Amino acid sequence: MTDLEPVAPAQPVMPAWEYAAAPESKDIVRLQDRYGLFIGGEFVEPKSGRWFPTIDPSNETVLAEVAEAGEEDVDVAVTAARSAYVTAWRDLPGSERAKYLYRIARALQERAREFAVLESMNGGKPIKESRDVDLPLAAAHFFYYAGWADKLEYAFPAMKPTPLGVAGQVIPWNFPLLMAAWKLAPALASGNTAVLKPAETTPLTALLLGEVIQQAELPPGVVNILTGAGATGASLVGHPDVDKVAFTGSTEVGKQIRRAVAGTSKHLTLELGGKAANIVFEDAPIDQAVEGVVNGIFFNQGHVCCAGSRLLVQEPAFEQLLDKLKVRLGTLRVGDPLDKNTDVGAINSRAQLEKIGELVASGVEEGAVIYQPPCDLPERGFWFAPTLFTGVSQSHRIAREEIFGPVLSILTFRTPEEAVEKANNTPYGLSAGIWTEKGSRILWMARRMRAGVVWANTFNRFDPTSPFGGYKESGFGREGGRHGLEPYVRLEPVS
Repeated sequence: MTDLEPVAPAQPVMPAWEYAAAPESKDIVRLQDRYGLFIGGEFVEPKSGRWFPTIDPSNETVLAEVAEAGEEDVDVAVTAARSAYVTAWRDLPGSERAKYLYRIARALQERAREFAVLESMNGGKPIKESRDVDLPLAAAHFFYYAGWADKLEYAFPAMKPTPLGVAGQVIPWNFPLLMAAWKLAPALASGNTAVLKPAETTPLTALLLGEVIQQAELPPGVVNILTGAGATGASLVGHPDVDKVAFTGSTEVGKQIRRAVAGTSKHLTLELGGKAANIVFEDAPIDQAVEGVVNGIFFNQGHVCCAGSRLLVQEPAFEQLLDKLKVRLGTLRVGDPLDKNTDVGAINSRAQLEKIGELVASGVEEGAVIYQPPCDLPERGFWFAPTLFTGVSQSHRIAREEIFGPVLSILTFRTPEEAVEKANNTPYGLSAGIWTEKGSRILWMARRMRAGVVWANTFNRFDPTSPFGGYKESGFGREGGRHGLEPYVRLEPVS
């Protein structure tokens, strides 16, 4: 009788778990074919006669045509803002100004789904970020500054605060509605009027905000919204009747604006680029740190000025963290921004995609080791796979320049002193993150970081009560909290 060979027991086949598509409906958004300029409480045709298309970056389809404001349009908007400042807003009691801000906040909450869908359509960010981060924070900023409107004398003890006048505000494309709220809420609460210029690629939620302003019955001209490209923003910054300029965007443009207002009486705040260091010590809770690192760089496709684009890892923890990070990258879902399962959406524009690609290519050429998880990118639209680099030197461009995309550069360190030296070795100074179980180490590090915001065992956490801003080439001035009121008031000692 022949001996039978033992047969290994069959191993159970584990099913492959896949997420079913869960797209958010677009039906709630009522797109117009053309959008005019919002001046004096009404949507008007541009005197320039020029229009430009705005697209959905996830598929490159045209969503609408938008007016391009010229110098004459800027002048009309600033004149409307000045008239409203003198006749309707400057002398209005703070308690009355607060009522309008509360109305705007409530309207944003009531129309949150509409705004979130439009934000994702025009900007490319995942709907769960628009829905769960951008909209709640935008409404919260209006609520918060509404509370300050009749308490300005308590914000600045022994000082008499008075508004500056007309604020020209230029905002970026990465958080269109939220940046509008950051700028408008403190300006209006403190008695100023505003001319807002949204980014060329993401004008639609700002224009929808114009409808909310009408709905809130804000006096005509208190808020004006001008769409256009860089020339429109330059005309607004350079207008002689603008008293205050607030800009969020690239360091390069920030420098141009500072040169433009030099020698004038205009007040200026700048919130510019960053190259934040996310620092992980060997005693950090590694799994928590991995989630913080992922949130720090891949949130909003890395289109975040304070993104943790440099990861500094203490050498004993490097291998373990890198292995876990690669596994986590493999679980990120890249795709349709309106799908509720999407983690990484579309890059905002073709120009930004090309910039990311060029810097990533430079990293490879300079000898860094690239890792990208298997990732099927859509054929149409602007997409880039989550990327990390190891073997990065501080001289590499990917460690020095702001990429503004889903790209992480990983460096190592041995001692806290070395971590501080490497983290501060940048022209930027906007934010930083520290991961450790030792509270004393957190405080020691935070005191030495040249960054406006330092997070401990978390990253990318924002609150309207907390000030935000940077040092060095990341700009100056603060937005948020009581500090966010100061750039919009003139302070005189109480006699």
